[in-house]
Amino acid sequence: MKKQDLRRAVRGGIPIFIGYFPAAVAFGILAKATGVTLLEAFLFSAVVFAGASQFIALNLIATGMGPVGIVLTTLLVNFRHFLMSTYLSTRIKEKAKAWYIPMAFGVTDETFSVLSFTTHELTRTFVLALEFSAYSGWVSGTLSGFLLGGFMPEVLTQSMGVALYALLLAILMPELKKSVRSLFLAVSSGLLNWLLVAMDVLPTGWSIIVCILIIASLGAVLTVSIPQKEEAHG
Repeated sequence: MKKQDLRRAVRGGIPIFIGYFPAAVAFGILAKATGVTLLEAFLFSAVVFAGASQFIALNLIATGMGPVGIVLTTLLVNFRHFLMSTYLSTRIKEKAKAWYIPMAFGVTDETFSVLSFTTHELTRTFVLALEFSAYSGWVSGTLSGFLLGGFMPEVLTQSMGVALYALLLAILMPELKKSVRSLFLAVSSGLLNWLLVAMDVLPTGWSIIVCILIIASLGAVLTVSIPQKEEAHG
């Protein structure tokens, strides 16, 4: 049974590895350009393993934001992982609570998508093997990008910052195409952040935290008052 789970995990994990590696290479290059050391870049991906939040954290480091603000921003951006992990815990065949923390650590948007759409029962072996595919792709890509960044022209490494916006757009676009509410919230978030930065009334980097709290609260209110079915049918 374990061998079958491993084969399934490998088949499901290869596309995630292929997708994560180049994005992580971009992160490694940007980390080097930001002034982060090789060890720090490795720990960023090996310990945090937060995808888009790592790009955001690099930007906040570059703007001079303190550690408390960076940690709080990352927590708010990744708060959805608590909900993902809670749902997946109900799908795991073996109720081995000792393994819940390592399995929760490996949950990302992509692994959650594969796991949630898997029809067969989820086993510890399948979940951990699938998540390791994503994890190994992200960590190895980060190290490769950092080392590669030392051989690239500075203008090219600086331009890799567009990877953050491409990554966020790739996550947002499918939902924006089918939901007017999501489009409204995304545009409102951008406008609010621009306004707060222009007004210069908050400490460096804190505008994004305020935006997350306000727009997330607004989204929750709209979700309750305007159900998705009603929105879709106008």
